[in-house]
Amino acid sequence: MTGRLSRTFVYVFLIVMGVCFLIPVYVMLVTSLKPFDQVSLDTMWKLPSTIDWGGYAQAFSKLAPNFLNSIYLVVPATLISALLGSLNGYVLSKWKFKGADWIFTIILFGMFIPYQSILIPLIQFIRNIGLYNTIPGLILVHVVYGIPITTLMFRNFYASIPDALIESSQIDGAGFLRIYRYVVMPLSITGFVVVAIWQFTNIWNEFLFAVTVTSSDKQPIMVALQNLAGSQVVEWNVQMAGAILAALPTLLVYILLGKYFIRGMLAGSVKG
Repeated sequence: MTGRLSRTFVYVFLIVMGVCFLIPVYVMLVTSLKPFDQVSLDTMWKLPSTIDWGGYAQAFSKLAPNFLNSIYLVVPATLISALLGSLNGYVLSKWKFKGADWIFTIILFGMFIPYQSILIPLIQFIRNIGLYNTIPGLILVHVVYGIPITTLMFRNFYASIPDALIESSQIDGAGFLRIYRYVVMPLSITGFVVVAIWQFTNIWNEFLFAVTVTSSDKQPIMVALQNLAGSQVVEWNVQMAGAILAALPTLLVYILLGKYFIRGMLAGSVKG
C-alpha cells in the first residue's frame, strides 16, 4: 500500500512539473498564432480567436539568412569537434603513454574556463588570423571549446570497449589508424550520436561568442532572434514565432535521435 501511494505521489509530482514546464511553451505557441492587435497581458492565456500566420512569415523573412548562418556554423563545428574528441578519447583510453592522465586533466581544465575570462584575447587572436566576423572563425572557437567535453565523453565511451579487442587487432598487424578506422569507429556510432546531439544543441543555442565574434550579416540565428525586438514597440507575436522557429532544429534532433542519445549515454556508463 505504501509503495502504491509513493508511486502515485511520484506520478502526480512529475505531471505537475511537466505542466509547469509546458506553460511557457503554451504561451509562446498561442501568442505566435495571434495577430498583433490581439496580443496583450490580459489575453495572454486565451486561445487566438483567429489563427494568424503573419508572425511566422515576418519572423522567417527576418531570420532566414541567420538560420543559414547557424547551419553553416553548427554542422562543421559539430563534426570536427566530434572527430577530434573521438581521436583524443581513443588515444587516452586505449593507447596509454607516460603522462596521458596529466594531458587528459589539462584538456578537461578547458571545460572550467569561463567564456568571459578569455573573450578579449580570443577576439584579438581571431582578428590577427583574419577570421573575425566570419563563420570559419566562429567554427574554430566552438571546435576548440568543444574538444574538452567531447574528449571526456569519448574517453568514457571507449573505456567500455575491451582491451583484448585492440590487442587482438595489433596481433593481426593493424596499426593505430587502422584499428581506429576498422575496429573502434564502427563501435562508436552511438557515441558519435550522443556527442553530436550535445554539440549541436550547445553550439546552436550559444549566444556570447556569436554576438562578439561576428556582426551584421554573419551572425547566427540566436543573435538575430534577440534583434527581433523593436526599439519602440515589441511585436510579441513575431518574437514568439521567431523563438519557436529557432528552437525547431534542436527539437527535431531530440525527437529523431533521442532514443540513440539515451542508448549511447547508457553504453558509456558501465564498463564490461
